[in-house]
Amino acid sequence: MNNIIFEHPLNEKMRTWLRVEFLLNQLNVHCHFNDNSALIFFHALSELLEIIERNDIKGDLVKELESQKQKLILWLNVEGVDHDLLNDLIHQFDDFIAQFNAIGRLGQPLKDDRFITAIRQRLMIPGGCCSFDLPSFHLWLRISQERRYNQIKNWLQHLSILDKSLTCYMQLIRRLGEFRPFVYTNNFFQETNGDVNLIRIRISLDKNVYPQVSGHLSRYSIRFLALENYDNVNTDEIEFELACC
Repeated sequence: MNNIIFEHPLNEKMRTWLRVEFLLNQLNVHCHFNDNSALIFFHALSELLEIIERNDIKGDLVKELESQKQKLILWLNVEGVDHDLLNDLIHQFDDFIAQFNAIGRLGQPLKDDRFITAIRQRLMIPGGCCSFDLPSFHLWLRISQERRYNQIKNWLQHLSILDKSLTCYMQLIRRLGEFRPFVYTNNFFQETNGDVNLIRIRISLDKNVYPQVSGHLSRYSIRFLALENYDNVNTDEIEFELACC
């Protein structure tokens, strides 16, 4: 059976991590672009730098890594746990924290890059990246693919510690939640849990519905809606799975 997983953050920090993760994935997927798809990469890069500029991403992520590391250390005293796995994660988090502490402001070389800055400024204008607006970008797209990609790899290197550490952190968070079956009835589902950062909703694609989630931290509600109003979908009773992370 083909399923789809929807994720919804229950606090502002998790909302930021999901957005940063999404943009990093966009950069990694679209870094091998051609002339027609180049702006997808630069839109994602610009939006990621905007988030970094508006938030203390480095400081907040270091705190999250340190907090999770302390929880992992406590789990070492639990009988039956995989000590090798826990120790490996603890060493990874220590390494990430050390790398963050060794750098200055996250992404600063990208913010100071005049070429990237010029593109970011024009991206704010509809159609602002035409050849007459950005002749330097127009020329750059005509240089060899190898030369362009070497420059892109250098840019992404400044974000590699963010990419690796956030990937590891989010993998751990998602593993904390086990999917459990529920039934959605009477067009409403409400749940109260402990301190939850993220809920994950898994449902069959055949249902052709998506969840609308409202709530915060331990209390939230879910409604399932049809993709289109004219879709013949019965939302009175829907089986789905829910994981609280």
